[in-house]
Amino acid sequence: MRKSGARTLLMGGQACVFYGAAEFSRDLDLLILADPENLGRLRAALADLEAEPIAVPPLDPARLAKGHATHFRCRRADVAGLRIDLMSRYRGGPEFEDLWRRRTTIEVHGESIDLLALGDLVDAKKTQRDKHWPMIGRLMERSYFEREETASQEQIEFWLRELRTPELLVELVENHTDIARRLESARPAIAAALAGAKDSVALALAEEESEEKSKDREYWRPLKLEIEQLRLERASGNQKL
Repeated sequence: MRKSGARTLLMGGQACVFYGAAEFSRDLDLLILADPENLGRLRAALADLEAEPIAVPPLDPARLAKGHATHFRCRRADVAGLRIDLMSRYRGGPEFEDLWRRRTTIEVHGESIDLLALGDLVDAKKTQRDKHWPMIGRLMERSYFEREETASQEQIEFWLRELRTPELLVELVENHTDIARRLESARPAIAAALAGAKDSVALALAEEESEEKSKDREYWRPLKLEIEQLRLERASGNQKL
């Protein structure tokens, strides 16, 4: 993918690993720029990997713009079996160019890897899938423990908005009460933490998770209907991947 020159951002489980929150993942999840030039580079990379589509919808900019993902399985010997999932947007996410500007770039064995910024990765993980929520918690704990002593106000506000560990949120609020009071109307868990009630914080976090899952289900409802229709069309021979 890097050799093709395509602009992609690593997301999903492998991105979590790079941020220090281990998650086993066999898949390569990439957020992509879905313009004609970039898609051409991606198609060349997929051909080089001998990647075949394994599900609907096809790699189509109109489908990607709606929020669909496209899925491939590599057949080339050195990467045989690797699944690659491509998306150009996620629920509530900004445009690719904005994500690209604030991306994180790391070096791995001399190779530059572009990842979603931590905040964007956390947002992308707010889905209806149960397994994503403990991962958000681990990502935020790692961020909090790594930079606690040198935190900027922006970083403190990020933790206040996203920490999912009741004890840590209460501790953060106690240490930065003025900032917390400015944000309490935006997050019930902050208001509960200001009251020092860990049980109430946990309840507020659970309600927050439930609300996000509900939003994600509603977001995917029409997309799933489209996928089912595409499957029917493919089964009848009218749809080519």
